[in-house]
Amino acid sequence: MAKIAIDLERALERRADDAPGRLSPRTLARGDGWGVSDVLCTSGPRDRAFEEQHTDYAVAVVVAGSFEYRSPLGRALMTPGSVLLGNPAQCYECGHEHARGDRCVSFWFTPEYFERLAGDAGVRGRSEFCVGRLPPIRALSPLVARAAAAVSGRCDVPWEEFGLRLAARAATLAAGVAPHSSAAPPNAVSRVTQTIRAIERRSDEPLTLGRLARESRLSPYHFLRTFERVAGVTPHQFILRTRLRDAAVRIALEPDRILDIALEAGFGDVSNFNRTFRCEFGVSPRQYRSMPTR
Repeated sequence: MAKIAIDLERALERRADDAPGRLSPRTLARGDGWGVSDVLCTSGPRDRAFEEQHTDYAVAVVVAGSFEYRSPLGRALMTPGSVLLGNPAQCYECGHEHARGDRCVSFWFTPEYFERLAGDAGVRGRSEFCVGRLPPIRALSPLVARAAAAVSGRCDVPWEEFGLRLAARAATLAAGVAPHSSAAPPNAVSRVTQTIRAIERRSDEPLTLGRLARESRLSPYHFLRTFERVAGVTPHQFILRTRLRDAAVRIALEPDRILDIALEAGFGDVSNFNRTFRCEFGVSPRQYRSMPTR
């Protein structure tokens, strides 16, 4: 399990059985029209979800755990590698009906700041988000890995520059995504949530489609359809990006040999790891390690 997921597990272990879950935001940086926090939540199925409201534009990277996000833009399961989107004055709920805890790197931007940024990034028309989630897709992987490394406490990040890149990428990607047509049934969300938590704990193991389907008590065909509908990516894509993200964080922060990191992340073939890593992040693992800022 990656260090950032271990940190979440430890926070959940410190929570007393009869104590309510807590939202613990830690401000990382702020400036004129923007801010960013490391937000750790220990809520679970027994905690009530309260309606809240976005005061500004919200763009939050999920780096560990999972939760259900509900807003006028639809309902979505937020998983590691996904990005939550919110518009000013928009009401929303975050619930943990099927598992405990999550951790996010959460940015906020004033309307003036974000709308200017979206226009500069080439977004035409209204800058409001039309979807509430971007799933863990390749276009987001470098930013998600960098966010995860940053909140580990051992990686300096120029937060305003990072926030600009993240917000611009989110605005352009969201502009090309069709709004959600319907929400998945609760039993589907529950099955996929449990699978995602298992992948997060055991991403280095040989997690085949058949094995995950059996653990979910579904046929491989129905499991694949259910997972992709709820998570926004296939099980293979989710496992691969989890492994690559964990490896990228370790390469950025630790002096261990890249070969050892690749093997411990679940890659049996280092040449395949190098090729897959380059496809995901645009550079080789060795080049990634040598970059002054990632």
